[in-house]
Amino acid sequence: PPHGPQLLNTRYYIMNNESTHVLSLYRIGWCLLIWKDCVTGLSREERAYQYVLTHATPGDPDSILDAFDIWCSKVEFISNIGPKKGKILDRLLMEQSPLTVLELGAHCGYSTVRIAQALPLGARLYSVEMDQRNAAIAEKIIRLAGFDDDTLIVSPSDEVIPQLRSNYGLEKLDFVFMDHWKKCYAPDLQMLEGSGLLGKGSMIVADNVLFPGAPKFLRHIRKSGLYEWRVHRATLEYSKGIRDGMAELIYQGIK
Repeated sequence: PPHGPQLLNTRYYIMNNESTHVLSLYRIGWCLLIWKDCVTGLSREERAYQYVLTHATPGDPDSILDAFDIWCSKVEFISNIGPKKGKILDRLLMEQSPLTVLELGAHCGYSTVRIAQALPLGARLYSVEMDQRNAAIAEKIIRLAGFDDDTLIVSPSDEVIPQLRSNYGLEKLDFVFMDHWKKCYAPDLQMLEGSGLLGKGSMIVADNVLFPGAPKFLRHIRKSGLYEWRVHRATLEYSKGIRDGMAELIYQGIK
């Protein structure tokens, strides 16, 4: 049997093959979803919205999240944070009790509703979504849940972040949730650092840092020395076998 370096090489080969196989299946799934979008004339987010609209109770955030979870786990995959990692997000929000929250990547409103219901009275949530079609769905979902005071900004994150102070009057961000394009995680975090909106104790939570993965983001937080951080190990939303993780960062400021 293999031992020492030989054993390590064998394990690496197996893990690498598993990752390649999982990624291939993931890509095939996305291709099938795109094909279905073309056939039905509706995006998967619009199909999910129609299901939520007919199966959830208006004004009941939990009912809306449950309807999404049923659709995404049994009918069509949508990259919401999902219920398992969602509970970690809920706990972090309740522990922090942030008054000013920035969400990068509202998608179709699932995480927006999840965040909004965990916030204390008087808190403000600013959600950013660059895709106009998805933003229109998110707007409907947010209103369906009964959260009329949240601000939805339809624009790319790298255009919004520099304007948060001048256009929206923000002085400090207590909490940031990232779930948009993974390649944007690192540059957007650096932009937030340079904006002066992060204060000591500000929390940043970033989903999917292991799958599909955000290696440049993880490299930056390791090397910058600006954060206390950890990765909450989990599986990809609505799946059992794909390993993923959600990063939790606490900004310490420049030392």
